[in-house]
Amino acid sequence: MSTSDNPDPKHVENHAAAVALWFMYYNFARVHQTLRCTPAMEAGISNHIWTIEELCALISEISSVRQTEKNMVLKALGE
Repeated sequence: MSTSDNPDPKHVENHAAAVALWFMYYNFARVHQTLRCTPAMEAGISNHIWTIEELCALISEISSVRQTEKNMVLKALGE
């Protein structure tokens, strides 16, 4: 068995983040020809077309929340 058969967890996390980012772009930032708006707008979830900057800001916000949660767990464990 080679090392490429066993991906490390960081690689899997990065792939999951890339897929999540693609779905956010597809549903919130990309205007679809047949709908003439984004799927999120059509579903009533969003009221505007998101920019790439808004998506990146959301990623940054989520990262800071996760770091805060991680710190809280480590503090609770006494580490």
